[in-house]
Amino acid sequence: MISQPADRAANRKRRGSRGGRPPAFGRHAYKQRNTVERCVNKLKQWRGLATRYDKTAVIYLAALHRAGIFIWSAR
Repeated sequence: MISQPADRAANRKRRGSRGGRPPAFGRHAYKQRNTVERCVNKLKQWRGLATRYDKTAVIYLAALHRAGIFIWSAR
């Protein structure tokens, strides 16, 4: 989470429910989002998947499964 300037946080508290972005975040949702982002980043390391080099959806899906198996087995 990116830190925020103190004056913005104070401004938001002063405005109450009309203050814009909530000061807190959902810890569980953040954890799940982080897990998904890390998985996508690992898949992007596979050049064929990142560039969508395969022409057909079936071959692309097979490459996606193969990359997933390699990532899962390397844990």
